[in-house]
Amino acid sequence: MKFGKVDRPELIDFTLPPDHPDTHPLLIMASDNRPLNVRVGLPKWTLPTTSLTKDELGYYSSQFNCIELNATFYRIFPAEQYEKWRDKTPEGFKFFPKMTNEVSHLRRMNDKVYEIADRYLEVTSLLGDKLGTIFLQMHNNFGPKNWERVVRFVEYWPKEFPLAMEFRHTDWFNDEKVAQELYHLLEENNISNILVDTAGRRDLMHMRLTTNEAFIRYVGANHESDYPRLDDWIERLSAWKAMGLENIHFFVHQNLELESPLLSAYFIEQLNAKMGCDLHIPKTTLPPQKGLFD
Repeated sequence: MKFGKVDRPELIDFTLPPDHPDTHPLLIMASDNRPLNVRVGLPKWTLPTTSLTKDELGYYSSQFNCIELNATFYRIFPAEQYEKWRDKTPEGFKFFPKMTNEVSHLRRMNDKVYEIADRYLEVTSLLGDKLGTIFLQMHNNFGPKNWERVVRFVEYWPKEFPLAMEFRHTDWFNDEKVAQELYHLLEENNISNILVDTAGRRDLMHMRLTTNEAFIRYVGANHESDYPRLDDWIERLSAWKAMGLENIHFFVHQNLELESPLLSAYFIEQLNAKMGCDLHIPKTTLPPQKGLFD
């Protein structure tokens, strides 16, 4: 993922902002006293360690308990493909598929998207109990002037399908009135507000949860600061757990994705130690690289 990429990450202040004041009350209200559900995954199942196997998804799902399925952003696959993905992965594995770009980018939530969304959900539902939260990422230039389109889509969305939304236009967060209206719309409709932690867009770190799900898309900068940033997330997630957070869905990206397994393994190891989780730590054998942080 190159979104938010900067040339000199050492100049970025990666300090996690304070929580939005409404996050703590939301977590208290939304808590059902259920056991913590933690999922950590990558955006694709091709790993450096899959080079010797043809069954890349099978191997990936033996190392991770979920995947951020970005392939579904580019096209709606035939029904049998979803069934193959479902059957190839072990019990308990979850797919977090991205909504087709026909809805978010090409038609920009206009009146033509509802038939497309229905078609997308018809095949996506074939993932069965392996379907996690679907996420919808809006274009960078999709701003608050499109508010009515957002309202109509949110109200149309079938509530049996968990949904998370990512808004990238900075005006959704710069204007307090606009931001509060958006947060309340998502909260009232049980839609998760995605947090994106990337170097060049610190304005997206609004730290406002709208459901009992922390859906976080973390983008490393291929820099030594990537690991302390993950440490900070461990502390914040632990604090949210103490407030009542029950679902952590954390997806690790890199500008150069080759290193994503390394970051994810580190994050899972620290998460297990801090929060008493028992997640499998993925194997991260990588070819030697010279001068990465020199």
